[in-house]
Amino acid sequence: MSTTLWIIIAGAIATYLTRVGGHLVISRFENIHPRVEAGLNAVPAAVLTTLVAPAALSAGPAEWAALVVTALASLRGGLMAMFLAGTAVLILARQFVG
Repeated sequence: MSTTLWIIIAGAIATYLTRVGGHLVISRFENIHPRVEAGLNAVPAAVLTTLVAPAALSAGPAEWAALVVTALASLRGGLMAMFLAGTAVLILARQFVG
């Protein structure tokens, strides 16, 4: 097997164990302190920021167009509309702009 496949398998296992482990730890508590809950609710936004920010800083015009359209779509539509609008703009812009 190639090294890339092993990395993907290891990443999948690590992700699964992290999710299951977190669930097992949290499920042992009867109630969760509001500060802990607020911190856990902030994790998705923090992860999304760490994924989008580096790509946005090194992005070209196609990526910037998709980012702007995705941001505008997030104000008006749901998650699927946002995803589809951003993806469509990115594909078209890369096809025609470069």
